[in-house]
Amino acid sequence: MNQNKIQNPATQVPKTPQMNERDFLNDILTTEKYMTHSYSTFLNEASHNSLYQDVLNIFTETQNCQRELYNLMFKKGWYKLEAADQQKLQQTYQQFQGYTNQFPYNNIVQ
Repeated sequence: MNQNKIQNPATQVPKTPQMNERDFLNDILTTEKYMTHSYSTFLNEASHNSLYQDVLNIFTETQNCQRELYNLMFKKGWYKLEAADQQKLQQTYQQFQGYTNQFPYNNIVQ
């Protein structure tokens, strides 16, 4: 197994022209990602507070559903991640840590 990949053993599905469980889950996950992106755009531009709250509730439900689908696909080995290089993580952290002194609220005592 590739050391840079984080993945569970894949649950086998039939390789036929018909959609299988993995295909259906992948299709639904893709749709949920699209929907959360679209709801997010709406929420950034909504001017009516009541409508904003309604869509925010729908967004939260959709986001939670997306996360559950992701977790299920990862558990079944149908979704894999690339392990992050620790050196690159440290370099990026240090780079952005240097930006904190530029924040306007950095010197506010709470």
